[in-house]
Amino acid sequence: MNKQNPQHTSPDVSAWLAQMSDPKFWTSLQSQFQSQFEQIQPQLKSFSAMAMPPAAGQFDPGSLIKQLGDLGATLDPADMVRLQQDYAQQFSELWQSTISSKTPAITDRRLSAPAWQENPYFAFQAAAYQLNSRFLLSLADAVKGTDKVRHKLRFAVQQMIDAMSPANFLATNPVAQQKIIETRGESLTKGIAQLLADLQKGHVSQTDETAFEVGRDVGASEGAVIYENELFQLIQYKPLTKTVHAVPLLIVPPCINKFYILDLQPQNSLVRYTVEQGHTVFLISWRNADASLEGATWDQYVDDAVVKAIHIAQEVSKQPQINALGFCVGGTILSCALALLAARGEDPVSSLTLLTTFLDFVDTGAIDVYIDEVQLAMREQMIGKRGLMAGRDFSSAFSSLRPNDLLWNYVESNYLKGEAPTAFDLLYWNADSTNLPGPMFCYYLRHMYLENALKDPGRLTVAGEKIDLRKITAPAFIYASREDHIVPWKSAYASVALINASKRSNNRFVLGASGHIAGVINPASKNKRNYWINDKLEADPDAWFAKAKEHPGSWWTEWAAFLAKHGGRKVAAPKQAGAAKYKAIEPAPGRYVKVKADQVA
Repeated sequence: MNKQNPQHTSPDVSAWLAQMSDPKFWTSLQSQFQSQFEQIQPQLKSFSAMAMPPAAGQFDPGSLIKQLGDLGATLDPADMVRLQQDYAQQFSELWQSTISSKTPAITDRRLSAPAWQENPYFAFQAAAYQLNSRFLLSLADAVKGTDKVRHKLRFAVQQMIDAMSPANFLATNPVAQQKIIETRGESLTKGIAQLLADLQKGHVSQTDETAFEVGRDVGASEGAVIYENELFQLIQYKPLTKTVHAVPLLIVPPCINKFYILDLQPQNSLVRYTVEQGHTVFLISWRNADASLEGATWDQYVDDAVVKAIHIAQEVSKQPQINALGFCVGGTILSCALALLAARGEDPVSSLTLLTTFLDFVDTGAIDVYIDEVQLAMREQMIGKRGLMAGRDFSSAFSSLRPNDLLWNYVESNYLKGEAPTAFDLLYWNADSTNLPGPMFCYYLRHMYLENALKDPGRLTVAGEKIDLRKITAPAFIYASREDHIVPWKSAYASVALINASKRSNNRFVLGASGHIAGVINPASKNKRNYWINDKLEADPDAWFAKAKEHPGSWWTEWAAFLAKHGGRKVAAPKQAGAAKYKAIEPAPGRYVKVKADQVA
């Protein structure tokens, strides 16, 4: 293949065409992508392999029970017998319906096209797959053990179910086969070219990655980098109003992703929206970690980055206090920085905004399957003192949480059907991964996710100070997304008891619709979705929601009113970025955000 042009197919394409008609090739391809998800315990993979239904000829009850015992879980033999009997009965009924020419009910949305029901062979394939899926999930649900073990077992089974869908293989996908005939093989040729290109890139394309360029199409809000060190660049954005609030806003985005999720395109940019509201906005652009940062720690991210950025924003704006916003892990780092400064006797913020942020890691959501003592100890041994957590590993882990949406539907559309991915800014951002320093990442996993130590006063020492979130006394706007599978909204709600602990009325909690990203990036101008407000903070999140009032549209307008309240008087907009000590280094978005993870890993 011509490496200078990955879309150009190689001279031996005829051999690939032959392979494409061989089911073994697609099984092999599926195995390659499935290997991305094999980050859970080997016992779980054994469970998945053992837990095939009787009709598959691989079900070994004794071996399965032994594997469960190794995990500290059990399965009642009576439940196993009942499930086997139910399966046998349902399979017999399915077979009788098939030979009687009755079309089975197909409920799986990926198998809903008419082609799956028009041919009895494919209809039976789809129905049998659904039956096998139900059996495997029922088997996982029947297991008795801790919630964590049960969650991991169900996750492992669901991974296998999603991977083995007949929609993922050319030999069993009638829609893809039909398209080959209709296009006289063109869809197959395009699918091969796209497969070859993705194999070279090392990931499945979710969008047209040539349609966007950072700084031109996304991350294009006008501004300047006014400071940089080995961890971050600090951007100050150009005002869009003649006057601005005297108190500026500092945004701390997550370091696990690129900052421009908050500055995609003008119509859906939270950065631009905030500038349009008359605020001077500073933003941290994290460096994509390379070998020079292999030893960087959590303390450095807190003290050398966020604390430094707070002080610079104070100096440039000549304000004793600023407003601060943290998104996801950026909110966790920001909260640690404010608790650290409180321990040092500083009170640097007029208000605090936390978007989908963990402070109390009471329920860590779907990502919990990847975090336990065994896996973390192995990670610490590998990169705990020095090394990098590769961005591609983040991408694989997060894709595995929603594999049908973030992997298998693209395998089907891109390769089997030969459809070119459409241009979508959010998915372009999603593919633009970042590396993290191993020591910083392992600290975060152990002390936050595994031990939930941040919520306990004085339990953690950061940059030489014991930190206590209760010492953060700034009015807080705490936002969560109702369908968030990364930061469950009830865990985000727990922050209201940690910030302003002695005066919880200073906190405001707003719940938005949708998920971790789409819930946050919900522009006010589009008037989409809805959100819930209840200014009386109940001890129980369910009690809060029961009394909350639903409002149509975006939560951005509520936040804008909160921010304006703490923005201070109006002053003339600054004519240029920075100050005498912090002069413009380069135009926004700066160099750091343009560095690709694979270039530095």
